Amino acid sequence: MARQRMGQHFLGNPGWRQRILKTLSPVANETWIEIGAGHGEMTQLLAGQGRRVIAVEADAQLAEDLEQNVQASPSEWPGVEIASSDVLTLDLGKLAGGRFRVYGNLPYYITSPILHRLFDFAGQIASIHIVIQLEVAERIVAPPGRREHGYLSALCQFYAKPQIALRIPPGAFRPPPRVNSALVRMSLPGESASLGITNDKSFLEFVQGCFGQKRKTLRNNLRAIATGERIQKALAACGARPDARAEQLTLAQFASLFVQLS
Repeated sequence: MARQRMGQHFLGNPGWRQRILKTLSPVANETWIEIGAGHGEMTQLLAGQGRRVIAVEADAQLAEDLEQNVQASPSEWPGVEIASSDVLTLDLGKLAGGRFRVYGNLPYYITSPILHRLFDFAGQIASIHIVIQLEVAERIVAPPGRREHGYLSALCQFYAKPQIALRIPPGAFRPPPRVNSALVRMSLPGESASLGITNDKSFLEFVQGCFGQKRKTLRNNLRAIATGERIQKALAACGARPDARAEQLTLAQFASLFVQLS
């Protein structure tokens, strides 16, 4: 049974599993970290061709069942390792030991914390592929100027190039969720590679502050760190309107503001 308290919805439809696998395009001898392995619905499909698959599962019973399956039939689960743990507490870089790719069927309520954790290891990650709520997926890929564009959009686009690869109906899962889902594909790096930011943490805290109250203009959101005159000059220097709101700025404009107001 699905543990509803953990937000688990398993990919029960074999056709959708194959469509997702095709989108992942795994190649030989890669290392994959799978988040939320469940019953191994995708784990077994990722296994083979010399790949190392580290299946992370926070549900202790599911992780134990997976481990027993791997031990009982190792030839059916080649290269699979089970990590019975919460992904938010794992040192993924050390666990992988080098470059790796990520696949995850994420509990919808914890998507943002997991993405923040993954980006801690951005230097080692080649790509991220996550099944999440469609509404959240649309926020992640929304460009500046769109109403859906927010801090999560800026964070993901700073580290990666996200796109919606598949839209997935509730019927693909058991039990079916009450919302539509999507597979988001992110290739790394994102815009961070061209912005010249030397302190990612400070920059992203600054950006988060800019989105602090979306209904307010940037001038109002930034008054805690600079005078109105400095803010006005900085906005003009980066080509933004005096009454601009955070969702209207590109990451390059945020980088300019950050340098001028730091």
